[in-house]
Amino acid sequence: MNAYKTYDVIILGSGPAGCTAAIYTARAGLKTLVIAGAASGGQLMKTTLVENFPGFPEGIMGPDLMFNMMKQAEKFGAEIIHENATHVDFSSRPFMISVEGEVFRGLSVIIATGASPKWLGLQSEQRLVGRGVSSCAPCDAPLFRGAKNLVVVGGGDSAVEYALFCANIAQEVTLIHRRDRFRASKILQDRLFSEPRIKILLNSVVEDIIGQEKVEGVIVRNLVSNERWRIDCDAVFIAIGYKPETEIFRGWLQLDEEGYIMTRNFVKTGVDGVFAAGEVMDKLYRQAISSAGFGCMAALEAIKYVEMIKSQDRI
Repeated sequence: MNAYKTYDVIILGSGPAGCTAAIYTARAGLKTLVIAGAASGGQLMKTTLVENFPGFPEGIMGPDLMFNMMKQAEKFGAEIIHENATHVDFSSRPFMISVEGEVFRGLSVIIATGASPKWLGLQSEQRLVGRGVSSCAPCDAPLFRGAKNLVVVGGGDSAVEYALFCANIAQEVTLIHRRDRFRASKILQDRLFSEPRIKILLNSVVEDIIGQEKVEGVIVRNLVSNERWRIDCDAVFIAIGYKPETEIFRGWLQLDEEGYIMTRNFVKTGVDGVFAAGEVMDKLYRQAISSAGFGCMAALEAIKYVEMIKSQDRI
Protein backbone atom coordinates (compact mmCIF):
# COMPACT_ATOMS: atom_id res chain seq x y z
CA MET A 1 0.00 0.00 0.00
CA ASN A 2 2.75 2.45 0.90
CA ALA A 3 4.37 1.90 -2.50
CA TYR A 4 1.42 3.52 -4.23
CA LYS A 5 1.74 7.17 -5.18
CA THR A 6 -0.61 9.29 -3.09
CA TYR A 7 -2.07 12.62 -4.22
CA ASP A 8 -4.27 15.18 -2.50
CA VAL A 9 -6.62 15.09 -5.47
CA ILE A 10 -6.89 12.88 -8.52
CA ILE A 11 -8.82 14.33 -11.45
CA LEU A 12 -10.23 12.00 -14.09
CA GLY A 13 -10.64 13.78 -17.41
CA SER A 14 -8.96 16.71 -19.14
CA GLY A 15 -11.71 18.72 -20.80
CA PRO A 16 -12.72 22.18 -19.57
CA ALA A 17 -14.04 20.77 -16.27
CA GLY A 18 -10.99 18.65 -15.49
CA CYS A 19 -8.43 21.26 -16.52
CA THR A 20 -10.15 24.04 -14.61
CA ALA A 21 -10.30 21.85 -11.51
CA ALA A 22 -6.59 21.08 -11.88
CA ILE A 23 -5.70 24.77 -12.18
CA TYR A 24 -7.55 25.53 -8.94
CA THR A 25 -6.30 22.58 -6.88
CA ALA A 26 -2.69 22.83 -8.03
CA ARG A 27 -2.64 26.60 -7.50
CA ALA A 28 -3.98 26.00 -3.97
CA GLY A 29 -0.95 23.83 -3.27
CA LEU A 30 -2.65 20.43 -3.46
CA LYS A 31 -0.63 17.63 -4.97
CA THR A 32 -2.69 17.08 -8.10
CA LEU A 33 -2.75 14.24 -10.63
CA VAL A 34 -4.77 14.54 -13.83
CA ILE A 35 -5.55 11.25 -15.54
CA ALA A 36 -6.24 12.89 -18.88
CA GLY A 37 -7.21 9.85 -20.89
CA ALA A 38 -5.63 8.52 -24.06
CA ALA A 39 -7.60 11.08 -26.08
CA SER A 40 -7.05 14.08 -23.83
CA GLY A 41 -8.72 17.47 -24.10
CA GLY A 42 -12.37 16.47 -24.32
CA GLN A 43 -14.84 17.32 -27.08
CA LEU A 44 -13.17 20.67 -27.85
CA MET A 45 -10.32 18.76 -29.47
CA LYS A 46 -12.78 17.93 -32.27
CA THR A 47 -13.96 21.50 -32.83
CA THR A 48 -12.49 24.32 -34.86
CA LEU A 49 -13.13 27.95 -33.90
CA VAL A 50 -14.55 28.58 -30.42
CA GLU A 51 -16.13 32.03 -30.28
CA ASN A 52 -18.10 31.88 -27.04
CA PHE A 53 -15.42 31.20 -24.44
CA PRO A 54 -14.80 34.44 -22.52
CA GLY A 55 -11.49 36.19 -22.99
CA PHE A 56 -10.99 35.50 -26.69
CA PRO A 57 -12.69 38.29 -28.68
CA GLU A 58 -11.37 36.88 -31.97
CA GLY A 59 -12.14 33.31 -30.97
CA ILE A 60 -9.70 30.47 -30.39
CA MET A 61 -9.31 27.05 -31.93
CA GLY A 62 -10.68 24.30 -29.69
CA PRO A 63 -7.42 22.29 -29.49
CA ASP A 64 -5.47 25.49 -28.73
CA LEU A 65 -7.83 26.35 -25.88
CA MET A 66 -7.43 22.91 -24.30
CA PHE A 67 -3.65 22.92 -24.78
CA ASN A 68 -3.48 26.28 -23.00
CA MET A 69 -5.64 25.05 -20.13
CA MET A 70 -3.48 21.96 -19.65
CA LYS A 71 -0.28 24.04 -19.75
CA GLN A 72 -1.78 26.40 -17.16
CA ALA A 73 -2.53 23.45 -14.86
CA GLU A 74 1.03 22.15 -15.33
CA LYS A 75 2.42 25.61 -14.60
CA PHE A 76 0.96 25.39 -11.09
CA GLY A 77 2.37 21.91 -10.58
CA ALA A 78 -0.34 19.50 -11.73
CA GLU A 79 0.97 16.18 -13.01
CA ILE A 80 -0.76 14.94 -16.16
CA ILE A 81 -0.69 11.42 -17.55
CA HIS A 82 -2.29 10.67 -20.90
CA GLU A 83 -3.78 7.28 -20.15
CA ASN A 84 -7.20 5.91 -19.28
CA ALA A 85 -8.35 4.99 -15.80
CA THR A 86 -9.41 1.34 -15.86
CA HIS A 87 -10.75 0.76 -12.35
CA VAL A 88 -11.69 2.68 -9.21
CA ASP A 89 -12.14 1.65 -5.58
CA PHE A 90 -14.04 4.07 -3.36
CA SER A 91 -14.57 1.58 -0.52
CA SER A 92 -11.76 2.96 1.63
CA ARG A 93 -9.63 6.08 1.94
CA PRO A 94 -7.40 7.07 0.30
CA PHE A 95 -9.36 6.20 -2.83
CA MET A 96 -7.71 3.89 -5.36
CA ILE A 97 -7.51 4.58 -9.09
CA SER A 98 -5.98 2.03 -11.47
CA VAL A 99 -4.36 3.16 -14.73
CA GLU A 100 -3.11 0.47 -17.09
CA GLY A 101 -1.93 -1.71 -14.21
CA GLU A 102 -0.52 1.11 -12.07
CA VAL A 103 -2.43 2.17 -8.96
CA PHE A 104 -2.66 5.71 -7.57
CA ARG A 105 -4.18 6.84 -4.28
CA GLY A 106 -6.12 10.05 -3.84
CA LEU A 107 -7.36 11.79 -0.71
CA SER A 108 -10.09 13.19 -2.96
CA VAL A 109 -11.29 12.52 -6.51
CA ILE A 110 -12.87 14.79 -9.10
CA ILE A 111 -14.62 12.97 -11.94
CA ALA A 112 -14.72 14.99 -15.16
CA THR A 113 -14.77 12.23 -17.75
CA GLY A 114 -17.49 13.94 -19.81
CA ALA A 115 -20.03 12.50 -22.19
CA SER A 116 -19.60 11.45 -25.79
CA PRO A 117 -22.18 12.39 -28.43
CA LYS A 118 -23.89 9.55 -30.21
CA TRP A 119 -23.22 9.63 -33.94
CA LEU A 120 -24.99 8.26 -36.98
CA GLY A 121 -22.14 5.88 -37.71
CA LEU A 122 -21.30 7.23 -41.18
CA GLN A 123 -17.73 7.33 -42.46
CA SER A 124 -18.39 10.71 -44.03
CA GLU A 125 -19.74 12.00 -40.73
CA GLN A 126 -16.48 11.44 -38.86
CA ARG A 127 -14.41 12.81 -41.73
CA LEU A 128 -16.36 16.07 -41.63
CA VAL A 129 -16.53 16.60 -37.86
CA GLY A 130 -15.39 20.17 -37.33
CA ARG A 131 -15.98 20.93 -41.01
CA GLY A 132 -19.71 21.36 -40.83
CA VAL A 133 -20.64 18.29 -38.83
CA SER A 134 -21.22 19.05 -35.17
CA SER A 135 -23.00 17.71 -32.10
CA CYS A 136 -23.54 21.18 -30.61
CA ALA A 137 -25.63 23.77 -32.44
CA PRO A 138 -25.27 26.51 -29.78
CA CYS A 139 -21.49 26.09 -30.06
CA ASP A 140 -21.09 25.96 -33.83
CA ALA A 141 -24.23 27.15 -35.64
CA PRO A 142 -23.27 30.85 -35.27
CA LEU A 143 -20.33 30.09 -37.56
CA PHE A 144 -22.90 29.56 -40.34
CA ARG A 145 -24.92 32.74 -39.89
CA GLY A 146 -26.86 33.52 -43.06
CA ALA A 147 -26.52 29.98 -44.45
CA LYS A 148 -29.16 28.86 -46.92
CA ASN A 149 -29.90 25.64 -45.06
CA LEU A 150 -28.78 23.89 -41.88
CA VAL A 151 -29.75 20.28 -41.17
CA VAL A 152 -30.56 18.95 -37.69
CA VAL A 153 -30.94 15.22 -37.02
CA GLY A 154 -32.95 13.91 -34.06
CA GLY A 155 -36.35 13.95 -32.41
CA GLY A 156 -35.89 14.81 -28.74
CA ASP A 157 -35.74 18.08 -26.84
CA SER A 158 -32.15 18.78 -27.90
CA ALA A 159 -32.91 18.28 -31.58
CA VAL A 160 -35.92 20.59 -31.50
CA GLU A 161 -34.02 23.18 -29.47
CA TYR A 162 -31.17 22.98 -32.01
CA ALA A 163 -33.60 23.47 -34.90
CA LEU A 164 -35.21 26.49 -33.23
CA PHE A 165 -31.77 27.93 -32.47
CA CYS A 166 -30.63 27.45 -36.07
CA ALA A 167 -33.82 29.09 -37.36
CA ASN A 168 -32.54 32.37 -35.96
CA ILE A 169 -29.30 31.98 -37.87
CA ALA A 170 -30.03 30.35 -41.24
CA GLN A 171 -32.52 31.10 -44.00
CA GLU A 172 -33.94 27.57 -43.66
CA VAL A 173 -33.56 24.60 -41.33
CA THR A 174 -34.35 20.97 -42.15
CA LEU A 175 -35.14 18.76 -39.15
CA ILE A 176 -34.84 15.04 -39.93
CA HIS A 177 -36.23 12.38 -37.58
CA ARG A 178 -36.38 8.64 -38.15
CA ARG A 179 -39.73 8.14 -36.40
CA ASP A 180 -43.26 9.34 -37.23
CA ARG A 181 -43.47 11.63 -34.22
CA PHE A 182 -41.17 13.63 -31.96
CA ARG A 183 -40.17 12.72 -28.40
CA ALA A 184 -39.67 16.38 -27.49
CA SER A 185 -41.88 18.10 -24.92
CA LYS A 186 -45.17 19.56 -26.10
CA ILE A 187 -44.13 23.17 -25.55
CA LEU A 188 -41.09 22.68 -27.77
CA GLN A 189 -43.15 20.91 -30.42
CA ASP A 190 -45.64 23.78 -30.41
CA ARG A 191 -42.81 26.22 -31.05
CA LEU A 192 -41.37 23.94 -33.72
CA PHE A 193 -44.60 23.62 -35.71
CA SER A 194 -45.17 27.36 -35.59
CA GLU A 195 -41.72 28.20 -37.00
CA PRO A 196 -42.05 28.69 -40.80
CA ARG A 197 -38.30 28.48 -41.43
CA ILE A 198 -38.11 24.87 -40.26
CA LYS A 199 -38.90 22.06 -42.70
CA ILE A 200 -39.73 18.76 -41.00
CA LEU A 201 -38.94 15.34 -42.46
CA LEU A 202 -40.35 12.41 -40.45
CA ASN A 203 -39.75 8.69 -41.07
CA SER A 204 -36.44 9.69 -42.67
CA VAL A 205 -32.74 9.07 -42.07
CA VAL A 206 -29.48 10.60 -43.26
CA GLU A 207 -27.61 7.92 -45.19
CA ASP A 208 -24.60 9.96 -46.21
CA ILE A 209 -23.08 13.42 -45.83
CA ILE A 210 -21.74 14.99 -49.00
CA GLY A 211 -18.52 17.00 -49.16
CA GLN A 212 -14.75 16.60 -49.15
CA GLU A 213 -13.32 19.64 -47.36
CA LYS A 214 -16.63 20.79 -45.88
CA VAL A 215 -20.29 19.79 -45.71
CA GLU A 216 -22.16 20.40 -48.97
CA GLY A 217 -25.30 18.31 -48.46
CA VAL A 218 -26.87 15.10 -47.19
CA ILE A 219 -28.46 12.04 -48.76
CA VAL A 220 -31.82 11.32 -47.12
CA ARG A 221 -33.92 8.16 -47.33
CA ASN A 222 -37.59 7.93 -46.46
CA LEU A 223 -38.12 4.76 -44.42
CA VAL A 224 -41.68 4.27 -45.69
CA SER A 225 -41.29 4.84 -49.43
CA ASN A 226 -37.54 4.01 -49.57
CA GLU A 227 -37.11 7.11 -51.75
CA ARG A 228 -33.67 8.75 -51.65
CA TRP A 229 -32.76 12.36 -52.47
CA ARG A 230 -30.12 14.98 -51.82
CA ILE A 231 -30.56 18.09 -49.69
CA ASP A 232 -27.99 20.86 -50.06
CA CYS A 233 -26.85 22.33 -46.75
CA ASP A 234 -23.91 24.06 -45.09
CA ALA A 235 -23.83 22.12 -41.81
CA VAL A 236 -25.32 19.08 -40.08
CA PHE A 237 -26.03 19.04 -36.36
CA ILE A 238 -26.45 15.59 -34.82
CA ALA A 239 -28.72 15.52 -31.76
CA ILE A 240 -29.50 11.87 -31.12
CA GLY A 241 -28.20 11.73 -27.55
CA TYR A 242 -25.07 11.49 -25.43
CA LYS A 243 -23.39 8.67 -23.55
CA PRO A 244 -21.74 9.71 -20.26
CA GLU A 245 -18.36 8.11 -19.62
CA THR A 246 -19.30 6.53 -16.30
CA GLU A 247 -19.04 2.78 -16.75
CA ILE A 248 -16.11 2.33 -14.33
CA PHE A 249 -18.07 4.17 -11.62
CA ARG A 250 -21.09 1.89 -11.84
CA GLY A 251 -21.64 0.27 -8.46
CA TRP A 252 -19.59 2.92 -6.67
CA LEU A 253 -21.67 6.02 -7.36
CA GLN A 254 -25.37 6.65 -7.92
CA LEU A 255 -26.15 7.05 -11.62
CA ASP A 256 -29.43 8.07 -13.21
CA GLU A 257 -31.26 6.02 -15.82
CA GLU A 258 -29.09 7.49 -18.58
CA GLY A 259 -25.84 6.84 -16.74
CA TYR A 260 -25.09 10.38 -15.55
CA ILE A 261 -23.59 10.81 -12.08
CA MET A 262 -26.18 12.11 -9.64
CA THR A 263 -24.97 14.97 -7.45
CA ARG A 264 -26.17 17.18 -4.62
CA ASN A 265 -25.09 20.74 -3.87
CA PHE A 266 -23.98 20.95 -7.51
CA VAL A 267 -20.88 18.71 -7.48
CA LYS A 268 -20.99 16.38 -4.46
CA THR A 269 -21.58 12.68 -5.12
CA GLY A 270 -22.90 10.19 -2.60
CA VAL A 271 -19.33 9.40 -1.52
CA ASP A 272 -17.66 12.03 0.67
CA GLY A 273 -14.50 13.26 -1.04
CA VAL A 274 -15.62 12.25 -4.54
CA PHE A 275 -16.91 15.07 -6.72
CA ALA A 276 -18.24 15.26 -10.29
CA ALA A 277 -18.01 18.12 -12.76
CA GLY A 278 -18.95 18.89 -16.35
CA GLU A 279 -20.92 16.79 -18.79
CA VAL A 280 -20.50 13.62 -16.74
CA MET A 281 -23.20 15.11 -14.48
CA ASP A 282 -24.59 18.01 -16.53
CA LYS A 283 -26.96 17.05 -19.35
CA LEU A 284 -28.64 20.44 -19.54
CA TYR A 285 -26.07 23.09 -20.50
CA ARG A 286 -23.22 21.14 -22.18
CA GLN A 287 -21.03 24.20 -22.74
CA ALA A 288 -17.28 24.57 -22.25
CA ILE A 289 -17.79 27.54 -19.94
CA SER A 290 -20.42 25.80 -17.78
CA SER A 291 -18.19 22.73 -17.53
CA ALA A 292 -15.31 24.97 -16.47
CA GLY A 293 -17.60 26.48 -13.83
CA PHE A 294 -18.48 23.05 -12.46
CA GLY A 295 -14.76 22.20 -12.46
CA CYS A 296 -14.09 25.27 -10.35
CA MET A 297 -16.83 24.31 -7.88
CA ALA A 298 -15.55 20.72 -7.61
CA ALA A 299 -12.01 21.97 -7.01
CA LEU A 300 -13.09 24.34 -4.25
CA GLU A 301 -15.02 21.52 -2.57
CA ALA A 302 -12.03 19.17 -2.90
CA ILE A 303 -9.72 21.78 -1.38
CA LYS A 304 -12.01 22.15 1.64
CA TYR A 305 -12.36 18.39 1.98
CA VAL A 306 -8.61 17.72 1.87
CA GLU A 307 -7.91 20.50 4.37
CA MET A 308 -10.56 19.01 6.68
CA ILE A 309 -9.26 15.46 6.67
CA LYS A 310 -5.67 16.62 7.08
CA SER A 311 -6.63 18.76 10.05
CA GLN A 312 -8.39 15.78 11.60
CA ASP A 313 -5.43 13.47 10.96
CA ARG A 314 -7.66 11.16 8.97
CA ILE A 315 -4.85 10.11 6.63
